[in-house]
Amino acid sequence: MNVQKLPVTILRGGTSKGVCILQSDLPADKAAWEPILLRLMGSPDRKQIDGLGGSQSVTSKVAIIQKSARPDADVDYTFAQVSVDKPLVSYKGNCGNISSGVGPFAIEKGLVEVKQTGFFS
Repeated sequence: MNVQKLPVTILRGGTSKGVCILQSDLPADKAAWEPILLRLMGSPDRKQIDGLGGSQSVTSKVAIIQKSARPDADVDYTFAQVSVDKPLVSYKGNCGNISSGVGPFAIEKGLVEVKQTGFFS
């Protein structure tokens, strides 16, 4: 058995639960992401017993986050919907609930500098 470590953060955003991953912890080749994400969630298995998915589409989501190289953005975010019962990962959609956790994750991981304003001083 080949065991590899992948640091993740399990995050609840609204009515969804997902996993946040730093893009730098995944292979540079995005084609290699799908088997990793399927394994991470325990898919395909309608109960996702052997992974972090929760057997529902609302609990089988991944946010892949990196510091942005663009001057008009702090982070870049790729949303992945991992199928529960099929070996399929889709990057076509988005999830507002999981998106709400991108900012706090980016702050926690040091991708975004927090600046204190006079209001809270």
